[in-house]
Amino acid sequence: MLKVGLIGLGFMGRGHLDNYIRLESEGFPVKLVAICDIDSDKFQNKFLPGNIDVGNVKYDFSKYRLYTDIDEMLEKEELDYVDITLPTYLHAEVTVKALNKGMHVLCEKPMALTVGECQAMIDAAEKNNKKLMIAQCLRFWPEYEYLKECVEDKRFGEVLSGYFFRGGNTPLWSYNNWLLQKDKSGGVLLDQHIHDVDTINWLFGTPKSVSTVGRNVIEGSGYDIVSTHYFYEDGKVITAEDDWVLNGDYGFEMRFRVNFEKGNIVYEKGVLKVNPNDGKSFTPELPKDNGYYREIKYFVNALLKDTLIEVAPPHSTMETIRIALAEMKSADNKGAIIEL
Repeated sequence: MLKVGLIGLGFMGRGHLDNYIRLESEGFPVKLVAICDIDSDKFQNKFLPGNIDVGNVKYDFSKYRLYTDIDEMLEKEELDYVDITLPTYLHAEVTVKALNKGMHVLCEKPMALTVGECQAMIDAAEKNNKKLMIAQCLRFWPEYEYLKECVEDKRFGEVLSGYFFRGGNTPLWSYNNWLLQKDKSGGVLLDQHIHDVDTINWLFGTPKSVSTVGRNVIEGSGYDIVSTHYFYEDGKVITAEDDWVLNGDYGFEMRFRVNFEKGNIVYEKGVLKVNPNDGKSFTPELPKDNGYYREIKYFVNALLKDTLIEVAPPHSTMETIRIALAEMKSADNKGAIIEL
């Protein structure tokens, strides 16, 4: 039975909390024993709603040891690992602290705000012989996993093009509004668009160059709308876009369209559809659980079995940050092509 401490009880922290409650109810060998958040009101179930359905139930916090100070929790608790769901600008600092205390770390995306911070996290994991994984949940999302299989086994031939999109309401639910402060979140590019940057990196590897245009709408937030072209040696046309100022009743959406030599795969409105060029379209049978649940389960199994983190190894998620920062540089220079 692994003992875990959850650090951060914001929007994603509650999503992780829901999954620990579920895993424990299923008899999975992990137990959440401690929770830390600077805002003690959250322990009274006082939360702001987010853009998707995670963690919207009332919790019985009497089951856990509660902290408002991270250092105190790391000092007092004997934990196998910590699950870090803090604001992005704190990821590297707290990850390194936990690793140096001898704890494994599962850390929310994005990995960090700079490549240097990412490297410091990796160095601490290697120095302490501990596992580190970044929760890039789309690598565990069934529809994206299916796409990955098709890219790798070439069942529909080579990829010709791909389009990835996510967007929705402006995030107004973060503690002290950190999501809309560029120096803390990196704006839409590093907070939300990073999902599709990571997916493209995971599917196709590092592009040879990128070109990004971006627009700032909310003062101080960095880019709020971005559109990127990724250039590869084989000439496939890959594009990703994000917009977190789609307000009103828009809600939230993530989708993709990937065209192969012998068919195409489209994911929209929560449905994956495969369209072979020479046959009828179909919806493949996929696992029902979402990526949040599956990434935690994967990480716990890696600790229990002492296996390598192969789906989301930290060197790969660091490369995602390098690509994203190249996109930011391109946007800063009106779409200039930036080599990687």
